Amino acid sequence: MSLTCQLDPEIDDEVRDGIGALWTDVSNAGGAVGFVPPVTAADIRPDLVRSLAAVTAGRRRLVLGRDEDGRIAATAFLAYNDHRLMAHWMWLYTVMVHPRHQGKGYGSTLMAAVERAARGLPGIEAIRLTCRGGTGVETFYAGCGYKEVGRVPDAIRVAPGDDRDDIMMLLTL
Repeated sequence: MSLTCQLDPEIDDEVRDGIGALWTDVSNAGGAVGFVPPVTAADIRPDLVRSLAAVTAGRRRLVLGRDEDGRIAATAFLAYNDHRLMAHWMWLYTVMVHPRHQGKGYGSTLMAAVERAARGLPGIEAIRLTCRGGTGVETFYAGCGYKEVGRVPDAIRVAPGDDRDDIMMLLTL
């Protein structure tokens, strides 16, 4: 079973709905992608619309992964840095692999596609991301070559009494 990744696919109803369903399923499975379960597609929709509008406007790039059946199974958004003194690196947001595909290597395939995409963009020298502490995902990102470059203790409030570190990671290209 393999994941096929594409940079900047056409954003049609199938892609929009597929990413919305993926984001909802990942969130409800406990994925740290901006929400805390339970969520509905309606909860996700405003963030999805903003992200896809940024892709359409050229401020973000979308890496879309499809499983062997052609279903949307993974996504990641690369965002250009707005500050002129930081235009040499990009942000990586909303990295998701559908829960049914966890443990199949899809995450590594997606991250390799993200790295290839960023390397192909003029002037980009690094990718920066943040992740929620307490999930262990920083170990995954480290395995993809990212290095922890900072940590803000208790910066993310998942629920009252459940604060998590905001971990900053960087991949130099």
